[in-house]
Amino acid sequence: MSRRRVVNQVRVERSARVKQLEGMFDLAPTKQSRVSWQVSLPTFEKPWRIGLIHGPSGCGKSTIARELFGPHLVGGYEWSPTAAVVDGFPENMSIKQITGLLSSVGFSSPPAWLRPFQCLSNGEQFRTTVARALADPQDMVVIDEFTSVVDRTVARIGSAAVAKTVRGLPTKKFVAVACHDDIIEWLQPDWTYEPHTGEFRWRSLQRRPSIQVEIYRCSAAAWRMFAHHHYLSVDLSRAAECWLATVEQRPAVFAAVINHRVQNEDCRREHRIVCLPDFQGVGLGSAVSESIAAIYTGLGFTYYSRSGHPAMIHHRSRSPKWRLCGSISALGASAQKGQFRTTASRGRLSASFAYVGPRVMATHASAVRDVEFSGVIRQFPNRTAERYCQILGVSFATFHKWWQRAGTSSRVERLGNGGRLDPFTYRVRHG
Repeated sequence: MSRRRVVNQVRVERSARVKQLEGMFDLAPTKQSRVSWQVSLPTFEKPWRIGLIHGPSGCGKSTIARELFGPHLVGGYEWSPTAAVVDGFPENMSIKQITGLLSSVGFSSPPAWLRPFQCLSNGEQFRTTVARALADPQDMVVIDEFTSVVDRTVARIGSAAVAKTVRGLPTKKFVAVACHDDIIEWLQPDWTYEPHTGEFRWRSLQRRPSIQVEIYRCSAAAWRMFAHHHYLSVDLSRAAECWLATVEQRPAVFAAVINHRVQNEDCRREHRIVCLPDFQGVGLGSAVSESIAAIYTGLGFTYYSRSGHPAMIHHRSRSPKWRLCGSISALGASAQKGQFRTTASRGRLSASFAYVGPRVMATHASAVRDVEFSGVIRQFPNRTAERYCQILGVSFATFHKWWQRAGTSSRVERLGNGGRLDPFTYRVRHG
């Protein structure tokens, strides 16, 4: 495809309102609307996988895309109002292929896979539509209004997930038609075209922008916004130490860690790890999981995690930071890493791993993990230790260790007017 003239011409009815408008604004009378573009897309010059047509609204993006890539343009799909989204994919696809494709574009929530398309959020519908388009046998997919209906954080992360998926499909080409420029660094197209300037550019593949993530201890109350996205259970252990990861001050990932004993060794185990759908597809959940594991191993604990999520098992079975444990045996003595058998637990595939990656220095790990209770006691005086643990999302053992280490030397005092299980309340001394 080299140089082509694209014309959008249509007859305009000469109604009374049209004539009034022409008179009000001194417009020349016309019987037709005609707009044309001289389009040059030298995509034949180099091999490419991803293209981007972008520009402001009204510049002709959709018209040009429809004229140049008409048979490949995705106009949406007819989704059943009652069938789960997984049933909207081609019948010749296996459930493993469908869930793998959904996960690859950043839609990795098994509970949401069972919902009808109309029950999904805008971000989930966007990713599902992309996955459905990539499931078609045609060698090129063109999507108009790419990321237009989602917020810009979802747009950027979703673009990165789509780009990774497309480049992993050796026979697919993908063209996005969008009105926002902020996705360019995340989608990493091989070429871009701007209809309003007529400028075509080849681009070299670059590293996508980094994602700044903040991880800190949090209250168990944060679990509420993540619970229904977990693929197994909404329950959370009261003894769990809870962590929250934020991106641009927005909650993105929740993690919970519990005590775990293996052959009389005091260990720690990942109890919950959930990444919100808006942030899936760029490895954020795995990165947060490994960062928290590095903190606990830096404190001297062996850190374990057991998962039944296919994407998590796939990542860890190939990562040098995780070692497959014996709770899931390999298929035969000579089986390679990553080959598992299903367990008796609901007949699903699951695997246990121990973290063997880099550790955080003990002093830094301790500073990150330790909880300082003085501030919350000052803010909420005369509560029991159990109540403070609920507020901060930590176990009673954590409070007890803090009291032994710092409580008696701080300005906090305890009074014997608590309940039967927790006989003391706490407050900060005045003066």
